[in-house]
Amino acid sequence: MTTATPHAHGVHFGRTDIQNIGMGVGILMALVGLLGFIPGITMRYGELQFFGPNSHAMLLGVFQVSLLLNIVQLLIGGTGWAMSRSGGHSARNILMSFGALYIVLSVYGLSVGVDSAANFLSLNTLDNWTFIVVGILMVAAGWMFSRHLADDAK
Repeated sequence: MTTATPHAHGVHFGRTDIQNIGMGVGILMALVGLLGFIPGITMRYGELQFFGPNSHAMLLGVFQVSLLLNIVQLLIGGTGWAMSRSGGHSARNILMSFGALYIVLSVYGLSVGVDSAANFLSLNTLDNWTFIVVGILMVAAGWMFSRHLADDAK
């Protein structure tokens, strides 16, 4: 007779893998939002606008940002981190719902175009493609790492 250790189903430090991933993604998104407010890391900082395509500030010189986008990233990150601490199901829901939100925002951004007045978050093409990849990865992580949630609750 063998006894399964807590690591058998991905429980580490009292949290499941899905919680750790959710917290990591939350911290990463909050960090990205915070970096968007730091001159030097955000190039052309003087051109940072609240929203719209006229914000020409560039995070790391490649990702177009606005104050609204930075705030959204901070809110998503903080919410993801906090909700992931509360339980595996919350972590799964956050990863999947915010992942879906990133996919929707990227499709919207690709459909309206970079210079359109409808580009309210100031997303450039690289932002849009990064959002779609991040969104797919978040949804996939939410699905893959939540398969053992029922087993871990026992």
